[in-house]
Amino acid sequence: MKSICVFCGANFNGDEVLSQAIEQLAKKMVAGNISLVFGGGKVGVMGMLADAVLSRGGKAIGIMPQFLIDKEVAHSGLTELHIVKSMHERKQLMSELSDGIITLPGGLGTLEEYFEALTWLQLGLHQNPVGLLNINGFYDLLLQQLDVMEQQKFLKPANRKLVLSSASIDDLFEQMENFSSKPEEVWYNKNGLK
Repeated sequence: MKSICVFCGANFNGDEVLSQAIEQLAKKMVAGNISLVFGGGKVGVMGMLADAVLSRGGKAIGIMPQFLIDKEVAHSGLTELHIVKSMHERKQLMSELSDGIITLPGGLGTLEEYFEALTWLQLGLHQNPVGLLNINGFYDLLLQQLDVMEQQKFLKPANRKLVLSSASIDDLFEQMENFSSKPEEVWYNKNGLK
């Protein structure tokens, strides 16, 4: 992977474990010569991650719609900042510029981005691994809900396997590097599950 898109929030809850994970992720990416692709903001987890990557000499590529530049304030020290017209264009360009996606703890926007990327993977619109960095069990209940969806046959087992997650950065990277999606296994027929 030469670039990883990281979905994360414009807020930070003060969690020291999350702060340490941000630093570890930045260190891992820079050591592997992996560019950061992200939302482009200078605040919250977004800003912390970009600063951590840039301070180590890494590349940080931000993508932000004009209307959010006025609200979130774009990071001014990025390697590149792409200004787009809409949230859809933002996510599309993030996908195009990335070889993989990692989702850190965040709010509604973070989850929306994560699930759209996962849905695009399910539909075969991209083949990049999509991972959850489950820091401090932040996504435990979400993962349990996905298990319920599979058990109740709203989510195929092949699609549930698209969900990569770990509390360990090294383990998540290993899962992503070994990831292989087979689009023919994730499709539904007109009657639902195959």
